[in-house]
Amino acid sequence: MQTQTHPLIAPTLGTARNLTSFHYGSGGGQKIYIQSSLHADELPGMLVSFELRRKLAALEAAGKVRGEVVIVPVANPIGLNQHFLGHLTGRFETLTAQNFNRNFHDLSALVQPVIESRLTGDIDANRAAIRTAMREALDAQTPHTELDSQRLALQKLSYDADVVLDLHCDWEAAMHLYTNPDLWPEVEPLACYLDAKASLLALNSVGNPFDEIHSFCWSDLRGRYGDRFPIPNGSISVTIELRGQREVSYELAEKDAQAIIEYLTSRGVIEGTAAPLPPLEFAATPLAGTEPLVAPVSGVLVYRCEVGTWIDADQPIADIVDPLTDSVVTIRNTVAGVLYARHLTRFATAGLEFARIAGATAFRSGSLLSN
Repeated sequence: MQTQTHPLIAPTLGTARNLTSFHYGSGGGQKIYIQSSLHADELPGMLVSFELRRKLAALEAAGKVRGEVVIVPVANPIGLNQHFLGHLTGRFETLTAQNFNRNFHDLSALVQPVIESRLTGDIDANRAAIRTAMREALDAQTPHTELDSQRLALQKLSYDADVVLDLHCDWEAAMHLYTNPDLWPEVEPLACYLDAKASLLALNSVGNPFDEIHSFCWSDLRGRYGDRFPIPNGSISVTIELRGQREVSYELAEKDAQAIIEYLTSRGVIEGTAAPLPPLEFAATPLAGTEPLVAPVSGVLVYRCEVGTWIDADQPIADIVDPLTDSVVTIRNTVAGVLYARHLTRFATAGLEFARIAGATAFRSGSLLSN
């Protein structure tokens, strides 16, 4: 195992932060990149990374790691330092209000000025050429802020990975994941091992989140040049939502880390025989088919359904209770699907998006993710 340190731009006099990456295996095969807690207040991923590092150390010592596995357990040291009155606010940078998981460099846009002339009829040569163009473009970027330098450092670590896993969680949620529909055949085994209750597919949800900037580039280049040159899915990138913020336990972290190990074993990254593939309880659905439920009024939020369960259309999802007027407003869904996430708060302000249901038919467009 090798440890690398990646300094960030110091935001003020007397301060300095770094990213730390841990590299397992000797290379020469697939490269796997796994990071956790890019939203710094989403902590289950850090514990999963802890368990993964222990497992990978043992596997490396036994000579069973083929290729390279890179782990970045703390992907957002900036956000980890943002505390207000005892509360960790790790989703948005307090200086700019930018979401830490948005605005990464668009790799497709960066390579387009040079890539067409480098493509050939050899799919493997094209993979290498595209990754070379990515590296050159990222090396040419000059970050000016600490946040810019953090984003760039993460992309430099991950741009050439065959598999990119970004470990997140939601407020309260069942296990679910996001990925590119072009990748689903290769991601479905991971969803099975993780026992994902929702698998949400989108080519471009808008905003350049971390996992999408890896896979979208290859899909976009294939759409532009694929009729003349063979272009692979060069990055199998997935956002894994490890249930809810409060579900931090050794038991869950061990289970989730082992699921990832089984997936890597099934891909040949780890020598051995993967566990039998469990069935996937619910089919993958388009992210554009997700129904966000919004509170029309303010009041105490009382949920009537649990996450991870199938919800028929027009079912009572939650009540909003006004103790001043005795009013009770019941919120119902319009699409059938899995209730995969809900807000942690139990007090609704008018306009609060408090739950999401994974429907099977796309009906939304534009920005598909929460802020």
